[in-house]
Amino acid sequence: MTDQLVDKLRSAQIRSDSTLAMPSDRSGASANIVRPDYSSDSSSPAPGDDWKKSLKIPTKDNRQQTEDVTKTKGLEFENFALKRDLLMGIFEAGFEKPSPIQEEAIPVALTGRDILARAKNGTGKTAAFVIPALERINPKVNKIQCLILVPTRELAMQTSQVCKTLGKHLGVNVMVTTGGTGLRDDILRLAEPVHVVVGTPGRILDLAGKNVADLSECPMFIMDEADKLLSAEFTPTIEQLLRFHPKDRQVMLFSATFPLSVKDFSDRNMSSPYEINLMDELTLRGITQYYAFVEEKQKVHCLNTLFSKLQINQSIIFCNSTNRVELLAKKITELGYSCFYSHARMQQQARNRVFHDFRNGVCRNLVCSDLLTRGIDIQAVNVVINFDFPKNAETYLHRIGRSGRYGHLGLAINLINWEDRFNLYNIERDLGTEIQAIPASIDKSLYVYDNPESIPRPVSNLPKAASQQPGQALLPQQPQSQQGNWQTQGQHNGNYNRGRGRSRGGYRGRGGGSGGGGRGRGPAQLQD
Repeated sequence: MTDQLVDKLRSAQIRSDSTLAMPSDRSGASANIVRPDYSSDSSSPAPGDDWKKSLKIPTKDNRQQTEDVTKTKGLEFENFALKRDLLMGIFEAGFEKPSPIQEEAIPVALTGRDILARAKNGTGKTAAFVIPALERINPKVNKIQCLILVPTRELAMQTSQVCKTLGKHLGVNVMVTTGGTGLRDDILRLAEPVHVVVGTPGRILDLAGKNVADLSECPMFIMDEADKLLSAEFTPTIEQLLRFHPKDRQVMLFSATFPLSVKDFSDRNMSSPYEINLMDELTLRGITQYYAFVEEKQKVHCLNTLFSKLQINQSIIFCNSTNRVELLAKKITELGYSCFYSHARMQQQARNRVFHDFRNGVCRNLVCSDLLTRGIDIQAVNVVINFDFPKNAETYLHRIGRSGRYGHLGLAINLINWEDRFNLYNIERDLGTEIQAIPASIDKSLYVYDNPESIPRPVSNLPKAASQQPGQALLPQQPQSQQGNWQTQGQHNGNYNRGRGRSRGGYRGRGGGSGGGGRGRGPAQLQD
């Protein structure tokens, strides 16, 4: 089907006045969906045009990629008959060719059809819905034309930045809104023209219920991490939000996992959705998974040994509670390593700063709860450590998917105690994967690239000065140079960040150390 749609889109590129087939609403009337304006001479690229020569294309990422993103049909972004201004944003963002999920989803989404898309973490799902959404938006119409829902505030920030980056030449206004921030600012922002709204369900429902956000003519309703958004926590809010949209809206759901709740929602609210399933296997091929049996009181010591032996570019360490996040961050700082932490009980401004700075390489290690398991894309992360082993396969899948992004290599290490052994077996069975016992030494070629300084960093939307506190030096981009057998119980060798003053411990709510650890409730204690 996608091949036929691509042929139609090529025809539309030649005939600017052609219209693509749009779905009918549930009552049989034609869909009243805002269509892109192709009347401009620069709206779509002409054959043989050398417009690409003027683009500011970033340095090519030459890292090897797995079949998760390379097993494509050989299509190019130009084959989708996208507006030239959108193509400029795509190429200037570093995109070269569409990934498998983008090849499947973009041409279908451009026709206005409902979509259920399932693909692995880190394979380009965000661009798979952002690109067609931006293509179909008419900047001359000062209405909200696309609503993108995500489950977490950090993912909302990231997705809105993708929209702004890809659509920077289109004149499209993107707004991000989440809980934990002032409602007044959102009200003032919506008084101005806004075309795309990205946010969490509760805040958007609040704005729509107050008649501040007018969704009555919004033709696109998109849910990223749809399995989470259709959990019992969010489903009532989602159902209410749909009532503010026109009946002929397009609904698109994207996720790595689709539980039964997604089918129930689809049956009630979607019209003959086009189903995409690229999950021939659940885990990313570039991620190598290991476990180590460790007594609870020895976990910090084991983590210290891993830090001293692994060659880490950036790492994310997961805990199962916010209390343990802060305690572990404090311990890591005391060991002499730079460390941030983030969890749901922190103030939103502090969470935003941690997320922004970690994405831009200010710090090497981040301790967090499951707050950052969903959709967060940080290319430089090559190691994920489950300090606390997750309770279910879904959480495990999303956690380890923070490394090995977009077909690249990554390492997942799980610290397992006696009580976790059954969870380990169950997760291996449910995901159809193998988590191996940690060897005496790990081949660096499984997770380390020769030139880590070439790993692309996200384009910051904050001033550079904001990400560097007084006395806080930017860290080198090379991975930590450690070697040896990590099963030997050695002391921390201090080869990285020897001065302990480099951590964010002095900033309350930012990381471990003075003023940081142990403020949460609960009896947890971490022992060396």
